[in-house]
Amino acid sequence: MLQCFIGLGSNQADPEQQLRRACIAIAALPDTRILRCSPFYRSAPLGPADQPDYVNAVVAVETDLPPLTLLDGLQGIELSQGRTRNGERWGPRTLDLDILLYGAQQLDLPRLKVPHYHMHARPFVLYPLADIAPTLRLPDGTELVELLSKCPAEGLERLPGQPADVLKT
Repeated sequence: MLQCFIGLGSNQADPEQQLRRACIAIAALPDTRILRCSPFYRSAPLGPADQPDYVNAVVAVETDLPPLTLLDGLQGIELSQGRTRNGERWGPRTLDLDILLYGAQQLDLPRLKVPHYHMHARPFVLYPLADIAPTLRLPDGTELVELLSKCPAEGLERLPGQPADVLKT
């Protein structure tokens, strides 16, 4: 099995519950199991400022699914939780699931870029990732700690409580 990291985000329809439901659905994907889930974080939205703050997290999974099959499964979860794709970039959404890392692979496919583009500059990705994989090294050899040193956590708020029991809800 290959270890992958998936970013989760929501700012609509009870975001914390959206992330919990997404974790349960990810764990139910074939040949996939969740290893760890980060704490949840609140952050200001990218793009239009006239939308609610986001709640974000990162999960580590092991999977035997090929990358595009995993992507299809994640997009199916998004749709099942009310996600609509209207072409608006960085707009409000019930659920956003992104493959951040797929093992040590670097992929540049029409539907999937891994490592996820701009993850290196997004505190709402890097800090939750560091919570569950503090010694992580990206496929290009960059250490996560180096990325964190260049990406301040300004505006990022770790929410109280731990989602360690997220699969029990």
